[in-house]
Amino acid sequence: MNGRAILLVRAELKYADDRPAFDQWYQAEHLPAALAAFKADRAWRCWSATSPQLHYAFYEFGDTPTARSALNSADMAVLISEFDRRWGTRIVRSRDIIEIVQTRSA
Repeated sequence: MNGRAILLVRAELKYADDRPAFDQWYQAEHLPAALAAFKADRAWRCWSATSPQLHYAFYEFGDTPTARSALNSADMAVLISEFDRRWGTRIVRSRDIIEIVQTRSA
């Protein structure tokens, strides 16, 4: 498959009290820095409507190899280091690359 791809970062906050500070930091600092570092086509983020301590960030790329390069880049290592410095073990993260295989509009 050589379609568009998304680097998905799932973050689960251990403490609900961290949400306002995390939200502000991600909005003002982390998302813009990651978008620039990855050279993604676009980025967006969401909070779960059913699990209020669950946050998702999406970085869209033209293809899977480019998304994989971002995931394995030195820039990613720097962003992870900064994230860990700021949040320590209070937030558990996982990452995945998903490929867009079909879209439809109404």
